[in-house]
Amino acid sequence: MSGFASTKDLAEKTISFDELAPGLYGYTAEGDPNSGVVIGDEGVLVVDAQATPRMAQDVIARIRKVTDKPVTHVVLSHYHAVRVLGASGYEGAQIIASDVTRDLIVERGQQDMDSEIGRFPRLFRGKESIPGLTWPDVTFQKKMTLWMGKREVQIIHVGRSHTAGDTIVWLPKERVLFSGDCVEYGATPYCGDAHFADWSGTLEAIRALKPVALVPGRGASLTSPAQIEEGLRGTADFTSDLFAIARKGAAAGASLKQVYDEAVAAMRPKYGHWVIFEHCMPFNVSRAYDEAKGLDHPRIWTAERDVEMWRALEHGTEMKSAELDR
Repeated sequence: MSGFASTKDLAEKTISFDELAPGLYGYTAEGDPNSGVVIGDEGVLVVDAQATPRMAQDVIARIRKVTDKPVTHVVLSHYHAVRVLGASGYEGAQIIASDVTRDLIVERGQQDMDSEIGRFPRLFRGKESIPGLTWPDVTFQKKMTLWMGKREVQIIHVGRSHTAGDTIVWLPKERVLFSGDCVEYGATPYCGDAHFADWSGTLEAIRALKPVALVPGRGASLTSPAQIEEGLRGTADFTSDLFAIARKGAAAGASLKQVYDEAVAAMRPKYGHWVIFEHCMPFNVSRAYDEAKGLDHPRIWTAERDVEMWRALEHGTEMKSAELDR
């Protein structure tokens, strides 16, 4: 799988651990997947577990610098391996996810784990420490409220965008929001399992909460109205620009390769400097093209489909008909 742009991405990222309000922290990593930390009266909640138990230990080490309270809860913003497979590192914590996220783990969790580890090896440091898939202990339909002593934590299945199960964590008193990959900042949204037609509406639901600080899925913590709006608007613009190109191409009968070439050429001037642009675009265009042709439920990414797609789009080889029809 040496063709993936991400297999050449080996540089370590600098971690930031920023206090956004008393006891609320953003763990960010220069465009690598972020986590959030909520310190309650008796315990700690972590938003997104990191990719491996070994990588989770760095989050725990940062927590230990500010509190000795145990990590009692881990919220999964969605099912992707890079977000959830480190959950076993938070020993004894209750794992919380939307019911749709659990359904996606049942349907495609193992394939996603296998393909993601192959795509982006640096993000799975210590993968040998992963005991298997992460399963939630508690699921909810639309919204649940967790009281960590006097601290109110709202866990909301906000709508379809990055995946069908996207969940945010909202602190209504402090107006701090952890968005998962619904929002990115200076980082290319990964859209391989996305719902493009719904994404802008999901972002509007987040905007309506009027957060004063927001931790995106990737990129720096956003701590001013201008930064928050830039994150929301940038994510909306990227996804709507891409979907418009895919819809136009699909309507004209263009091939996936033709749509991909047009999308990369049109979007690179505006978004090409965002991290993981080259890595994400083949997956993004493949999903946008599928949705534009009427496929509402994203096809499962397997390691085999990854390689075939990458070769077809980056190197001009023909995809196998079975891959195209899958």
